[in-house]
Amino acid sequence: MGVRLRWDAGDDLAENAEINITPFIDVMLVLLIIFMVAAPLSTVDIPVELPVAIADAPVRPTEPVFITLREDLTLAVGEVDATLDTLVVEVGIATGLRRDERLYIRADKSVPYGELVGVMNVLRAEGYLKVGLVGLDEAAVPPETEVGQ
Repeated sequence: MGVRLRWDAGDDLAENAEINITPFIDVMLVLLIIFMVAAPLSTVDIPVELPVAIADAPVRPTEPVFITLREDLTLAVGEVDATLDTLVVEVGIATGLRRDERLYIRADKSVPYGELVGVMNVLRAEGYLKVGLVGLDEAAVPPETEVGQ
């Protein structure tokens, strides 16, 4: 550990001035194990018995109302073109003026976030609060081919 023997020094052993860090490492490993064991015990668990909820799955609409925000920032409600000013009228026609009907917004990935929020603000101001955002499932999209192949 901390002993160095020299054969040419005679009967006297030379002093060793090197620091022995083995005990330091042992202490640190013991402290690490103590903290690893104690950390999960320090979390607070509040025992609560939750009631069982028996609810049917929500009914999906047969004809959902899609609001499409294209790359050139033009709007469409279903298949009908609209502007930001006529959006509420077109959505009212598509929903039959039912404010509790869920709307789905599809936006091109190049559309600025502020434009999407602007459309949502117009809908919220008119009382359409059930708005969902539509995206593609990553597993359903084929991998893009590289340019040049």
